[in-house]
Amino acid sequence: MATKQKTKQEIRQENAVENLSKTEQFYNKHEKLIWGIVIGLLIIWLGSLAYQKWIYQPKCAEAQEQAFPAEASFQQGEYELALNGDGNVLGFKDIAEQYGNKAGKAVYLYAGICELELGNYEEAIAYLKKYKGKEPILAARALSCQGDAYVGLEDYDSAVKAFAAAAKKSDNLFSATYLFKEGLALEKLGDKAKALECYKTIREDYPQSVEAYDIDRYIAAIGD
Repeated sequence: MATKQKTKQEIRQENAVENLSKTEQFYNKHEKLIWGIVIGLLIIWLGSLAYQKWIYQPKCAEAQEQAFPAEASFQQGEYELALNGDGNVLGFKDIAEQYGNKAGKAVYLYAGICELELGNYEEAIAYLKKYKGKEPILAARALSCQGDAYVGLEDYDSAVKAFAAAAKKSDNLFSATYLFKEGLALEKLGDKAKALECYKTIREDYPQSVEAYDIDRYIAAIGD
């Protein structure tokens, strides 16, 4: 008598039963380990939630509150006070040391600009490089301020790179300012050809910028 062939459905059912049996065997063999991993992950998740609610978020609120007086001083051009505080309120330097970026990423930008305005160029660069903001205008300003600091240190090669990066990052009328600074730094390096390219780009691409009003004088000085 011929043996009846199994249908595809019967084969699939047998495979499913076999796989389920293997899964059960694996679970029975490693039950303690599996539950240990599950409980461990649950503890980590709950710990993360607790940290965010009870530690991180209150610290952020505290840091932002501490930053308000420093920001007010910065807006008034009181850079020494904004950076170092007065003993009663913290400056950006102490806020950055105590809270990191919990007061916001801009704390490093503020601190860097303060150091730049005070003529502390290396300190300014250190802070500005820590700024990781994604907003293009502020990110470009941070790069440009690095360029200003490098100019203060007479490191014109680094200044050129910073200004070029700032111009590329902003891609608006602010780019004219950064291109102009790049051109001046290139002239310091004696690279008049590339400086001329910067000035011509201002004239052609940003004719409505403040820098464009007088840019022909710089082009003529180099030799159009």
